[in-house]
Amino acid sequence: MARKRNTEAAPAAAAAPRSRFDRLDALRGVAIVWMAIFHFCYDLNYFGFIHQNMLADPKWTLQRTGIVTLFLLCAGAGQEIASRQGQPLDRFWKRWAQIAACALVVSLASWAMFPRSWISFGVLHGIALMLLVLRATAPLGRAWFVLGLAAIALPHLVQHPFFDTRLTNWVGLVTRKPVTEDYVPLLPWIGVMGLGYAVTREALRAWPRWLSGALPRAFGPLALLGRWPLTFYMLHQPVLIGLVMAWVALSR
Repeated sequence: MARKRNTEAAPAAAAAPRSRFDRLDALRGVAIVWMAIFHFCYDLNYFGFIHQNMLADPKWTLQRTGIVTLFLLCAGAGQEIASRQGQPLDRFWKRWAQIAACALVVSLASWAMFPRSWISFGVLHGIALMLLVLRATAPLGRAWFVLGLAAIALPHLVQHPFFDTRLTNWVGLVTRKPVTEDYVPLLPWIGVMGLGYAVTREALRAWPRWLSGALPRAFGPLALLGRWPLTFYMLHQPVLIGLVMAWVALSR
């Protein structure tokens, strides 16, 4: 009888694995490749190999907006999928702690390299805060369509000098963009993540194969890359900067 109970318990324990959404991973992989190319161009510009106004020229600023938008849409979609699969709270907090720790590392590293424009609230800081907001408001569900659009519109309608300091600019209602290497405030970007969450929530109800369907084999490498966004984000710039610095040294 004891042996029978053990064999019956095995399927219950095996039910825990969560399926991957390869299409979402591949979309995140596209964002990762795009980001790496953009940052490599930024590094070439910083070291003087090319000469571009990457902080003001629309062909660069719009790319940055597109990259961040794609990442946050995927993050919102990922939160809906995790919620749907019953992600335990301890798993959420473990992942959140990893993101928050990496955000701190980014701040310290950028302060050492760019003391006048170090990153106090960049994309990882923003994602860490937005995940908390989205987790707390997930029961609102479909309301995030309206909340998301409102969050995107609000910084265009409301600005105040109070939010122009490093202690307050994380909100996003600034009168001028801060001097920093990366800036992804709560507003408007929580709106983008919220829309990713809401769209995925409704799409998986109406068109379940939209994200869960099979992925063409050619996109497999992108899906594999998209499963490691945080690791890639933390490693790609040191590697790229190291390559450019090695190029500079060899040229000399």
